[in-house]
Amino acid sequence: MKINYLKPIIGFVVLLFIVSCKVEPQAIEYGKDQCSYCKMNIVDKTHASQYVTKKGKQFKFDAIECMINDLSNKNEGDMAILLVANYGNPGEMINAKTATYLISKEIKSPMGANLSAFSSKSKAEEFQQKYGGENYTWITLKQKLSDK
Repeated sequence: MKINYLKPIIGFVVLLFIVSCKVEPQAIEYGKDQCSYCKMNIVDKTHASQYVTKKGKQFKFDAIECMINDLSNKNEGDMAILLVANYGNPGEMINAKTATYLISKEIKSPMGANLSAFSSKSKAEEFQQKYGGENYTWITLKQKLSDK
C-alpha cells in the first residue's frame, strides 16, 4: 500500500532531475545578467559570450576575452557549448569554435581587447577592410590572448 504512494513522488523526482540537467544555452538577459569572470553587467549584444558545461551549468560573459580568460583555467573538453555574439547580427549567438574573430582598435569591446566575432570569414574580412585589424580562428585567438 505504501509503495503506491511513493511511485508518484519518485516519478516527480526523476522528472525534476531530467529537466534540471538540460545541456542547452539560456538567453542572456542584457542589463540583468552578470559576467561570470569580471562581474560586470552584460549589456553589449555585439560582444557577449557564454558556455555550457556537459553537466548543464551556464556561464555568461560580457566580452569574448572574459570567456577565454575563464576557460584558460578549465578543461575545454568539459564544455558542451561555446557561444559568442555575432558582431554582424547583434543578439545572435554563434558557435565559438567555427566563428572568425577580428581584433581591431576601431571596434571597441567592453573589456578593451577590441575583439569581435563573425559568423563567416568573409564577413570578418569585410569588417577588416573597413576597420583594419587582424583576423583569427578560435585556436589562433586563444594563442594570441595567452601570449599577453
